[in-house]
Formats: sequence, structure tokens, C-alpha cells
Amino acid sequence: MTTIKVLIVEDYAPLGDTLEYQLQRAGYEVARAADGRSAVGQAKLSLPDVVILDVDLPVLSGIEVCRILRSDPATKDTLILMLSALGEESDQLVGFAMGADDYVVKPVESYKVLLQRLKALLRRREPAALDSEQVHHHGVMVDRRRFIVTVNDVLLDLTKSEFKLLETLIRQPGRAFTRTELVDAALGEDTMVLDRTIDVHVRALRRKMDDNGGLVETVRGVGYKFRE
Repeated sequence: MTTIKVLIVEDYAPLGDTLEYQLQRAGYEVARAADGRSAVGQAKLSLPDVVILDVDLPVLSGIEVCRILRSDPATKDTLILMLSALGEESDQLVGFAMGADDYVVKPVESYKVLLQRLKALLRRREPAALDSEQVHHHGVMVDRRRFIVTVNDVLLDLTKSEFKLLETLIRQPGRAFTRTELVDAALGEDTMVLDRTIDVHVRALRRKMDDNGGLVETVRGVGYKFRE
């Protein structure tokens, strides 16, 4: 299964819808944000492989979003493909100076070409990407590409929600996630459930981790974290 995560940051809904459709058709896992502040929050929560980033955004500009993501250790290696109606060389130079990996001028005339440019970016970072597909911490191994979790080399049988929950926690050990953040990460931000629903998934995950279930720690009044 393809597990490349793409975050689309675009405030013009028709273009965002088209990009989402094209990317999902190509097998990518897609999330959306419509303003700069939401984009930063989602990127730090879900750690996407690629951010397709509009430059002219509400709240925070795409340039500012790019700068913030590049300055954060958790997102500094995320691929950033900027989209902008500003096609002058000086505009593109500003984007690259802020850390963009590629720059595409709107309107997007060919989505096939855009997808090829995305593939080229992913190939370029492939050695680092292969390393980042697996996370090892306290005897727990999460392999995003193969959808596998082992604890002390014992394979666990997790549901998709349990897998995404554990992956979110283990990729940022020590960080306390709120229940709302974990619902968004594990179940999808459009899921209409109570925050406490995540407690059910955490209990199931801990049972399956057996003696190592305590690695998923409760943060009183907040949510959960993976032991640092």
C-alpha cells in the first residue's frame, strides 16, 4: 500500500478539490488545510511527506508557513512544493530562499506534469525517506510503508486507527497530544466523534502491546504521549 502523505494547503476550494482528487487517484494519502495557521498545525501533527503550499493564504502566507516548517526539527525535512500565481523569477527565488523544494506557477495547466514533479521530488529524497519509513523506540518498531508494528520483534495485529494512533505518538516521543489532535490523526479530522473515543482506541492498543502498553502514557488533563 502507498503511504505517502500529502498536505494540500489551498484556500481556493475548487483547486483544492481537484488536487485532492488527482492525488488520491494516484494513491496518495491526502489532508487539507485552507489557511496558513491551520497548515502549520496539521503539518506538525501528522508530519506529511509533502506539503503542496499555496503562497497567497489567509492568516499566514505560504512563505511564512514554509519558514516555520523549515525551522522546526520535526518538519524541517518535509518536501515543500509551492503553488503560486506569482510567476516572476524574483517571486520564485523568494520561495526557494525560504526552503521550497519546487515552485509551480498557477493555473496548473497539467496535473500529469504536476504529479511527475511530485514523483521527482520523492525520488530525490528517497534515501532519507527510506530511513524515515521506520521508527524505532523502546523496542517498538513502526513501519509506515509496510503497515507493520513489532514490539520486541513480535508482530502486532493492529487496526488502521490503532496503527495511525501509535505512529503519531511514536514519531514525536515525549510530546503530549490532546485527544482532539489524536482523533484527527487516527480517525480523520472529519470524523464526528467525542474526544473520549480515543480512550477506547488507546486501551485496545495498550492491551495488544501487553507488558509494553505503559509506553503509551496518559497526560492528565491533556491526552497521551509516547514515553520519551
